[in-house]
Amino acid sequence: MTKQELYDFVLNYFEQTMPSPDTELHYDSPYQLIVAVLLSAQCTDVRVNKITPAFFSRFPSPQALAKASQSEVYELIKSCSYPNNKAKHLIGMAQMLINDFNGKIPDNFDDLQKLPGIGRKSANVLAAIIFKEPRIAVDTHVFRVANRIGLTDNSKTPLQTEQELMKYIPEDKRLKAHHWLILHGRYTCTARNPKCDKCGLTDVCKYFKAQHKGDK
Repeated sequence: MTKQELYDFVLNYFEQTMPSPDTELHYDSPYQLIVAVLLSAQCTDVRVNKITPAFFSRFPSPQALAKASQSEVYELIKSCSYPNNKAKHLIGMAQMLINDFNGKIPDNFDDLQKLPGIGRKSANVLAAIIFKEPRIAVDTHVFRVANRIGLTDNSKTPLQTEQELMKYIPEDKRLKAHHWLILHGRYTCTARNPKCDKCGLTDVCKYFKAQHKGDK
């Protein structure tokens, strides 16, 4: 099986099993999504979704958040990971939106990465979800799944993984593929004890074949 045939097989499987994938973060506007994405770094979406209702009630706009004190924000987000850093980033992000981008989320990928707390992965998420740009965000789930299946050839960095996925996944499937790989990693191809018995990719999966090399 060629690399492109492997990709075609995997993408077809996901198309059949997850025809309408989407982010599990709860949001009603681009501002709410950028807050949720910033909070989600090294934190579960479930935890973020418990934090954001009260947060958005207190800070319903970038304008409100830009005027907040770090202690105010910290109290609302202290149950997530790295709350001190995230509180600082959230306020800085809101202030930059007001001062540099007229209070709106920038639609330029490079500008997104200028926002405090928004790295390449988060910028890819925002560009894909808000602006429908054909991008692939590589988080720990995508990095693990791509390497395990064999979509990437032992990529050492998220950027290498992103570049290889972008090479083989057609533009019209990238928005879905971004969610497919994350959700597959979150619920099936988990870091510990992957649920191979519930996966339809075992016939082509490099990891599964290696684990069952001696089986008959």
